[in-house]
Amino acid sequence: MAGYGSAGAESAPAARVAVRTPASRALTKRQQALLGELEELFLTKGFLQFTLDDLAAQLSCSKSTLYALAASKEQLAVRVVRRFFAGAAEEIERRVAGIDDARVVIDTYLAGVSEHLGRASDVFMRDVAAFEPARAEYERNSRAAAARIRTFITSGVAEGVFREVHADLLAEMVGVLIEAIQTGVIGERTRVSDAESFEALAELLLGGLQTPRR
Repeated sequence: MAGYGSAGAESAPAARVAVRTPASRALTKRQQALLGELEELFLTKGFLQFTLDDLAAQLSCSKSTLYALAASKEQLAVRVVRRFFAGAAEEIERRVAGIDDARVVIDTYLAGVSEHLGRASDVFMRDVAAFEPARAEYERNSRAAAARIRTFITSGVAEGVFREVHADLLAEMVGVLIEAIQTGVIGERTRVSDAESFEALAELLLGGLQTPRR
């Protein structure tokens, strides 16, 4: 989740909401805490249903406090969604750092993606899918994950722990599966969560890459 939450290829400008915040000022501890509370609230209850008044009431703060974080509810939602994916990426990268075995790296990486997506409720994932700028954040992170997995596969082949494969081709196929998970196609057809889908992807990928036993 560069990592799961690192910036990948940019989405079309029309699908993005610029998050305008006072970039020259570091967040206060209170603002950091509010963003954390918003993240937990959104992950549990989604975000499209809320107005700024609702959010201010939920967090026991003023609307002006929220406006200091973003200029609108839409921009605030994008900021929090981006924070969630970026935080997931950083945590997953910490977990794989220093692991030498590509098999363990891929397993750990995709398990981390599954775990973090498992924090998200169905309503949050539906809101992300329904709100283009939030969906663009998910898509960006999905592309970054596919690119990261490509590097793991290449390393594993070079180290001899994976059989000889066309790494770019396999990574593109993994990317197609990740996109199918992200766009909801897999979930709609199989009735499983995105977290469960990433677990299955890890099993499928590692099973196919194993070197034959002699």
